Amino acid sequence: MTYRVCFVCTGNICRSPMAESVFRARIEEAGLDDRVEADSAGTGGWHEGDGADPRTVAVLEENGYGSDHVARQFQPSWFSRLDLVIALDSGHLKALRRLAPTPEDAAKVRLLRSYDPAADGDLDVPDPYYGGMDGFEECLEMVEAASLGLLAAVREKVEGRAA
Repeated sequence: MTYRVCFVCTGNICRSPMAESVFRARIEEAGLDDRVEADSAGTGGWHEGDGADPRTVAVLEENGYGSDHVARQFQPSWFSRLDLVIALDSGHLKALRRLAPTPEDAAKVRLLRSYDPAADGDLDVPDPYYGGMDGFEECLEMVEAASLGLLAAVREKVEGRAA
């Protein structure tokens, strides 16, 4: 049985595709790519059908990650097929929990940086869209730091399931 994770930010062109790419690399490195799927979406549909922001693509490629991506808007009906919905900031967390059809679905929504044991206080991944490349690089650092803890949590869930 496949464990499904969806990363969600605002427009699905910066933070969530970055998190998706990094986490896909982590699950592949861990040998879990046959049991775990990762994708991403946005809370809004402004960029639906677009590729990732060129700055996201550049930062990912510079750091050895793939960047094949097409933006889409998160749909409430997806909750039934997802095991975990990862919000990139507290605004996304609130929006996704409001969209959740059931309390069980709302409980699937978590903040990405809650998986980073070194993160304290503000668990938001700042939106780099209106800034320069340094914001995208900082975003990648935060995503990478949290992805290891997320991988450990997902591995625990996957190993508890029948293959």
